[in-house]
Amino acid sequence: MSIYLDNAATSFPKPDTVYRAVDQTLREIGVGPGRGGYRRGLEAGRLVFRAREAVSGLIGAGNSERIVFTHSATEALNLAVNGLLRPGDHVITTTMEHNSLARPLHLAEQRGVEVTWLQADGRGAIDSRQLSEVLRPESRLVALSHCSNVTGTIQPVAEIGAIARGAGVLFLVDAAQSAGSLPIDVEGMSIDLLAAPGHKGLLGPQGTGFLYVGAGIELTPLIVGGTGGHSSGLDQPVAMPEHLESGTPNTPGIAGLLAGIEFILNTGVATIRSTEQARVAQIVEGLGSIPGVTLYGPADPERRGSVVSFTVSGFDPSRIGFQLDQDYGISVRVGLHCAPLAHQTIGTYPEGTVRVSPGWLTTSRDIDVFLQALHAIVSQ
Repeated sequence: MSIYLDNAATSFPKPDTVYRAVDQTLREIGVGPGRGGYRRGLEAGRLVFRAREAVSGLIGAGNSERIVFTHSATEALNLAVNGLLRPGDHVITTTMEHNSLARPLHLAEQRGVEVTWLQADGRGAIDSRQLSEVLRPESRLVALSHCSNVTGTIQPVAEIGAIARGAGVLFLVDAAQSAGSLPIDVEGMSIDLLAAPGHKGLLGPQGTGFLYVGAGIELTPLIVGGTGGHSSGLDQPVAMPEHLESGTPNTPGIAGLLAGIEFILNTGVATIRSTEQARVAQIVEGLGSIPGVTLYGPADPERRGSVVSFTVSGFDPSRIGFQLDQDYGISVRVGLHCAPLAHQTIGTYPEGTVRVSPGWLTTSRDIDVFLQALHAIVSQ
């Protein structure tokens, strides 16, 4: 028996419709959009357009042309940071960020951008009032994660967005741990740029992701080249989304992403959120009865996504993860989870934590088996 509890890294398994969509696109379409005026090329274009529309509908964006497909949230965040910021600009972020955002910001710092790192509390949360205290005339961007991949902490994105919008500062949100399982409304939350991967909560394949770019925002492309159209000159096209999309897109992956989003829309984000909350509550309650366990993250379940991090006194996290995998067939994540600043913030650096992240298809029995196995390990 195998139990998968690392959905914060990659959701697994996927809905059957996702597998079928990838296979069908590879077998029956086989080409990318804009690469030919024949039927296969036109069908690929229609598929990618439908996927843009689905993403746009899921996040409340008004214009699907502002959805730029990428191969990951990491690429999307790099596009946002490097495409927007210039020396002399000021950025505000937090100490809870994944390296996918923290490293591009650190690199921007080395190139003359000033970065203020808001210190989160021991549960991984920031107060929106902290933002007001550090805004400056030269502030260009506020950039942070919607939900922490270490503690599951959900930041007050709507409050932060309103403050940034009122100050005339752009707002970039890393939705890697929230897209598909938490409600997102880019217009209602005053979000100007939003990055998300396809392979986590959106239930799509690896190698997919997107960046939403709000109206009126101009970014310098990360790469330039063939876009499938506007082929008459050497200048990169200025029309969106082609301006920021060069090279043949991952059409089979985008087909799978479309199928994942359609599954989410048909199921309902609220239903997915409720189911995952139930699994998280079961984990938190069960861990509370195991001697030596320390839990990290918010106590309020409404402020926590589908992520639970913990340590056990006297046990290295890597030992627990190894035994869960080898002896019980249970997959969890151990270590720093690509977020060293977050672990410094909550006091778990450098060993890190054991992270358990249930998904939509995780069952109550899966959690029971995990808790029983953990109890056996720490009782040895």
